[in-house]
Amino acid sequence: MDPFRIVRKIKDGSLEEIRTRSSQAFSVYSEKIGFGKKLLSDEEFLSSLNKELLGGKVDGEGLRRFFYLDSRKRFFKSFADEQKISKVLSVLDVEARKFFIERAEMILRGRISLLGYENLNFDTPINWHYEPVSSKHILLKPWYEFKELETEDTGDKKIVWELNRHQHFFTLGVAYQLTNDEIFAETFVNHLGSWMEQNPPGLGINWVSSLEAAFRLISWIWAFHFFEKSPLFSADLFLKAIKFLQFHGYRIETYLSTFYSPNTHLTGEALGLFYLGTQMPFLPEAEHWRRLGEKILLDQIEKQVWSDGVYFEQSSWYARYTADFYIHFLILKMLLGEKSDLSFLKKRLQLLVDFLMYITRPDGTTPLIGDDDGGKMLPLSNRRINDFRPTLATASVLFNRGDYKFVAGKAIEELAWLLGDEGLKLFEAIRECEPTETSKFFEIGGYFVMRDGWDKTDNFMIIDGGKMGELTGGHSHADTLSIELAALGKTTLVDPGTYTYHESEAIRNYFRSTLAHNTLSIDRESSSEPGEKFSWKTKANVVVHKRIIEERFDFFEASHDGYRRLNPPAIHTRSVLFLKNDYWIIRDFVGTAGQHDYYLNFRFNVGTGSLFYRKEVEGTCFVEKVDNEKILRIFSFGDNGDWHFREGWISDCYGRKFKAPVFQFISSGNGPQEFFTFILPDFADSEEKPYVSEVKVTEARAFAINFRQYRDIFLFTDGEQKIHTEFLSTDFRFCWMRLGEEKLPEEYIFVDGKSFFLLGREIFSRSYRIDFAVARRYGDRLNVKTADSIFAVSLPENYKMHL
Repeated sequence: MDPFRIVRKIKDGSLEEIRTRSSQAFSVYSEKIGFGKKLLSDEEFLSSLNKELLGGKVDGEGLRRFFYLDSRKRFFKSFADEQKISKVLSVLDVEARKFFIERAEMILRGRISLLGYENLNFDTPINWHYEPVSSKHILLKPWYEFKELETEDTGDKKIVWELNRHQHFFTLGVAYQLTNDEIFAETFVNHLGSWMEQNPPGLGINWVSSLEAAFRLISWIWAFHFFEKSPLFSADLFLKAIKFLQFHGYRIETYLSTFYSPNTHLTGEALGLFYLGTQMPFLPEAEHWRRLGEKILLDQIEKQVWSDGVYFEQSSWYARYTADFYIHFLILKMLLGEKSDLSFLKKRLQLLVDFLMYITRPDGTTPLIGDDDGGKMLPLSNRRINDFRPTLATASVLFNRGDYKFVAGKAIEELAWLLGDEGLKLFEAIRECEPTETSKFFEIGGYFVMRDGWDKTDNFMIIDGGKMGELTGGHSHADTLSIELAALGKTTLVDPGTYTYHESEAIRNYFRSTLAHNTLSIDRESSSEPGEKFSWKTKANVVVHKRIIEERFDFFEASHDGYRRLNPPAIHTRSVLFLKNDYWIIRDFVGTAGQHDYYLNFRFNVGTGSLFYRKEVEGTCFVEKVDNEKILRIFSFGDNGDWHFREGWISDCYGRKFKAPVFQFISSGNGPQEFFTFILPDFADSEEKPYVSEVKVTEARAFAINFRQYRDIFLFTDGEQKIHTEFLSTDFRFCWMRLGEEKLPEEYIFVDGKSFFLLGREIFSRSYRIDFAVARRYGDRLNVKTADSIFAVSLPENYKMHL
């Protein structure tokens, strides 16, 4: 790190930023000339401790004894006594126990699974400065000489840092508690000791990031509790580790990410200080660090979690990180027993957890929208990396929320570790209930979740109608107006994930490109133009035109100007009509004056072991599993388009990618372009396959849909002229009708218009446009609901002639 580079950044900063950056630059300079913080000798360290709290001067053994006695009331209840930890372990099923023990046995051999990488070889004794994917041995030099985003000399720092978070200590600890085998304690002791030998304070890659220091100190504190009873975890090693933890605290406080990365970097660092301040109260800096960490966390939640619950960087992964940070903070704060007003934090945290609840798919997983870095607050369970339900389970107890419990299901392992046996009992006592809403629109974040229920076999879609994330948009993707979809409960269309930050610029940009997401790309360009690894040259601006949530349908319409930089420029508008318990209709419209190529992208999920059989027939794209279990059919219509298949990539975790089928509806056109896409779930027991065909009419785009036993009609007009059929006249832009066994439709849905006439009778006519109308016919009676009224009308006496 160049101190003068820090100073150059303050040119346009606030006074507080100038003060902070100048102070950090001075600290770097002080380290360079040999005046930085250093470890104290044992005698100096023990003499500096809070003797009033400790009851006098203590040695290493006395300090160790005080730590464990004091932690009975300060640390998580699962470690209050041996009986309580046994109850937590009983929550782990056979597969979970096998998972932790097998992973721990691999760690004994120097093979550690990190992020999406399995069994990386770090050798024995372990080398804490080795990046095994690129086989890089990283030099031991002052931390400020490393450039954080460069990889030539270090490989992917994220892999090295993930190892040095020491979260594998948790795996060793669980295996030790399950087996009482000292081999796991011996490995922990060896790793802890060798890390301190190989990482002198201020030297090496592992002192570059304050966030990584915070994660590491949290892992050490948890590990101290796992190995409390081991005779191998000596008082001398404990004392040395505490001295290193004190240096971690100095490092974090001095180089807080207040203006460098005021996102999860800053909140994670604050949580580290709060952990250190609460769990090591005998340190002379403990009270200061505790209060500083708490202040940052209280200040940041309003900035980083919007009032609709969406995390401000527009990343679902980092939203989960943030929720977990605050859950840990809240539990530790409650254990302190201090009275303080946390009402705002609790309210905002619940809004964040609400968001995580509503975006949970029917199969219990969560879409990885935007970046995911593969890491966790702590590896408290063996669940899939995109299963966020453990966070919901813990929050259900903290806030007595039955809806969180309903969605969380049996994902209670993290709850057990964080709240102990008492938390498990409270969880069981909570009366679960479905969330109050099925579909939900997040006003600030711009996400629209469409679902027809909360069963495991329900339909689900999430649309990204929001802006790029705050700050540099570094964790956002060019996914504006993209969709993710689960048909009949099966996750089918997915975002690509992240895979890497550092492997190469091309791969980084591939995974965050528009072509890798389920939306429209024009001329193979992205809606936002990538810049550096965590920035963008241009960002799409989104305008939401309409969003409707009704019992029978949802509707969303928005546009973005991300293609304004093209020649000629273009505006993309996407409209989605979701007919609940049925299917989706999507209209993509491009306003432009010139020639462009168009790519409608559909990226299918093929997680490990899930093979799909692909077909292209008569302009349709549909997918079947190899066991002939149907998934869905997609029909797209444009002026001259056709389906193309290619293999793409998806990543379910940082560092892991696999091939995935991608279907594209590709066309070229001059001037404005319009595409209609129908996504229809395909039932395995249905004799007649879903099918859509376009019907040529002069006033509108018209489509006939065969779906299950129904015959449906969909009409679209631009709203400037009325649609006239033999029985209907309307100026609504979107018009959907369902025919049963009779010729006259029995159900109607309209979006954006003024009037509706049926069999020559005026059903309603307004002087202004209304958002929607729905109507259901029962014999000669039509029940109608509009955006501003509910009423019923009788049909003309001759209506039977049209049956």
